Amino acid sequence: MIRFQVGSDDLLHSRFALSPVFELTNLLRKLSGLAGGRPPTSWLDRLVPTYQRLRRDSSFRALLALHSAHGGADFISPPPRGLTQTLADDLAVIRSTPLDQARAEIAEYMGPVHDKEVLAVLADANVVERVAEAVERAWRDLLAPDWPQLRAICERDVVYRAGQLGRDGWRAALDGLHPTVRWRNDAIEVLRTTGARTVDLRGAGLLLVPSALGWPGVSVHMDDPWPKTLIYPARGVAALWETQAPRESGALAALLGRSRARLLVAVAEPASTTQLAASLGLAVGAVGDHLTVLRRAGLVDRARSGRSVLYRRTSLGEALTAQAEY
Repeated sequence: MIRFQVGSDDLLHSRFALSPVFELTNLLRKLSGLAGGRPPTSWLDRLVPTYQRLRRDSSFRALLALHSAHGGADFISPPPRGLTQTLADDLAVIRSTPLDQARAEIAEYMGPVHDKEVLAVLADANVVERVAEAVERAWRDLLAPDWPQLRAICERDVVYRAGQLGRDGWRAALDGLHPTVRWRNDAIEVLRTTGARTVDLRGAGLLLVPSALGWPGVSVHMDDPWPKTLIYPARGVAALWETQAPRESGALAALLGRSRARLLVAVAEPASTTQLAASLGLAVGAVGDHLTVLRRAGLVDRARSGRSVLYRRTSLGEALTAQAEY
């Protein structure tokens, strides 16, 4: 069990972040068989041929060699810093890695490798750039098309969790986060991890990172260069992995139309028009039009949060979705 000891200042300094390169790392681990929770067949059918093509490149195989069943080299997956982080930001950090640091991490994390081409890449004086280029290619070919939808899911989770944390504190924010995470005696406990350790946050707070591709587990980071971090499955991501296509009929869809029914179901937690469009695969303009109709019918309401306008079901919308099967 890992126990994060929380003080009064930690609530003020805890924050949320998103990490494109960390999500790519999770995807590569799943495709290579190093992590459980494999994507559904529809994703595998689409991604595996591209993954196998990438494996023909020695630099990509070198990138894979720096992952193990229990972790990987730090420099290929730098810690997230905020909610606006992009892959370009991550690549800039990767490319700034000193060669001595990269070599030390390669020696620490590389398992048994018999591929001479991979060994040549890892021994190259230009290894950092070659690995960064492999990350960039993998992102472009494997994850970039799906990233807007995945990012929208994570952003919606942040809106929900941040509201819970600000209004009602840690217990409310952690409620339902994951079966292995709980609040007990002024500490955040993460169960079912190897070893036992207590970590005092010392007023620096905890970095909370929702993940779409880390599903179904949680992970923690306690050592440099990462801040003290808890990575957990974003709310709603389980639906992304459902192998059965959503039903297109039902009382709610018959009443409102399928797209409006999907939107009404989706706004159980606050979300912006852009987030809804990305997560549901709809055009932004169409989402805006449907939300206008739902708002006029009293089924959703809207409120401004910073520069975003967030939509959420009203009590009437809650009652309607509770009674009708979508």
